Amino acid sequence: MTAPDRTSYASPLADRYASRAMLTLWGPQMRYGLWRRLWLALAEAQQSLGMAIPDTAIEEMRAHLDDIDFDAVAVYEKKFRHDVMAHVHAFGDVAPAARKFVHLGATSCYVTDNAELILMRRGLHLLREKLLDSLEALSVFAREWKDEPALGYTHLQPAQLTTVGKRATLWMQDILLDLEDLEYRVAQLPFRGVKGTTGTQASFLSLFDGDHAKVRELDRLVTTQMGFTASIPVSGQTYSRKVDAQVLSVVAGIAATASKFSGDIRMLQAFGEIEEPFEKNQIGSSAMAYKRNPMRSERIASLARFVLSLEPNANQTHAVQYFERTLDDSANRRLVIPESFLATDAILVLMQNVVRGLEVHPARIRRRVEDELPFMATEEIIVRFVRAGGDRQEAHELIRGHSIEAARAVKDGAPRNDMLERLAADPAFGIPLEDLQAVIEPTRFVGRSPEQVVEFLDEHVASWLARARTGVDVEEVRV
Repeated sequence: MTAPDRTSYASPLADRYASRAMLTLWGPQMRYGLWRRLWLALAEAQQSLGMAIPDTAIEEMRAHLDDIDFDAVAVYEKKFRHDVMAHVHAFGDVAPAARKFVHLGATSCYVTDNAELILMRRGLHLLREKLLDSLEALSVFAREWKDEPALGYTHLQPAQLTTVGKRATLWMQDILLDLEDLEYRVAQLPFRGVKGTTGTQASFLSLFDGDHAKVRELDRLVTTQMGFTASIPVSGQTYSRKVDAQVLSVVAGIAATASKFSGDIRMLQAFGEIEEPFEKNQIGSSAMAYKRNPMRSERIASLARFVLSLEPNANQTHAVQYFERTLDDSANRRLVIPESFLATDAILVLMQNVVRGLEVHPARIRRRVEDELPFMATEEIIVRFVRAGGDRQEAHELIRGHSIEAARAVKDGAPRNDMLERLAADPAFGIPLEDLQAVIEPTRFVGRSPEQVVEFLDEHVASWLARARTGVDVEEVRV
């Protein structure tokens, strides 16, 4: 086994974060293997429409789709300063009967653009599978914890109660929205097809002696062979780079969903309510041995920020593609598109790990509820006071005074919120402590949270997962 090169920079996405499947998808073997399959599909379609391409040429191309001599390619590229022509010549070396037919009538974007669309579609499929996995795991989690009251927050301040399971449904709803966007984009994603140098198909019209019907059929045949239902109706030299922006919008949306989830987990871990997995020998801090840092969730947030910074790049690139195309998109897209997919893949690997290992601490959750619930129950207490014959405004003033004092006491070190005891001890209030304690049973303040969890899982998630597993076809093209 060859030792890794430790003297040159290597992307952390490859070395540390992304899955093997996504790395393989965006690797050279896959990309240039697709180029050869595109050349084969073009030659087969041309032959079927009457061009004199011998069967031996087709057979040699088919026999050498994957045995790419990258050393030979490097020599050719150094000579020609053109990556596509380097691969044309390297393919011709192993398929000599096909040499004069490889790339016939095509422009470089025939292979580069069409391959990119195939790779993006496959990349969306890989992300989809990871999203579904997290959705399923969260479904189990939400159902298990649907009844556990927990502090809800607005403005990052304690608000009305929710349940642990209900909060999980908010994460799941974002995932469903992402999956719907993803499936729509996959269904709408076009093939570039066979469009020629500036999109006019002039070279192919010449090859078929002005037969427009054959040129249209050539485009259809190649598009179908490569697994797409339709090619883009018109193009310049490239497909519109707006398509890239649409795809990266979906990818960035997934990253944003994961980032929001990770932020919630980081705060819940700071509260001591819910923690991400922590392995037996894992070290939280090199200095503070006691620490248990939410490093997985922090890494999700870090990678998501990177992905979100790439999304605007695609629209910026599209905006400067003057007329039929400019080449200032090429080097940019080599970085932005693969790294968006690789980083989002890494995010979802982390998210899968976190959601399958969440640790809930009910005692801590209940203690935090107890600290805040008396304040949240003030309206119920006012109602109880009025039913006993009291004045609403008087009750409000009494509760206001005691709640402020109780809150100050907690902030100054009191072990617990004693607002109810203060009210019960006030002769002006006149309601026994046991009656007040009955008012603040936590389950009375979660509304329909448990029912909403069950309804959401049964009526939306379960049916959606069943449909998704057999729904939109994101199968790989034939290779």
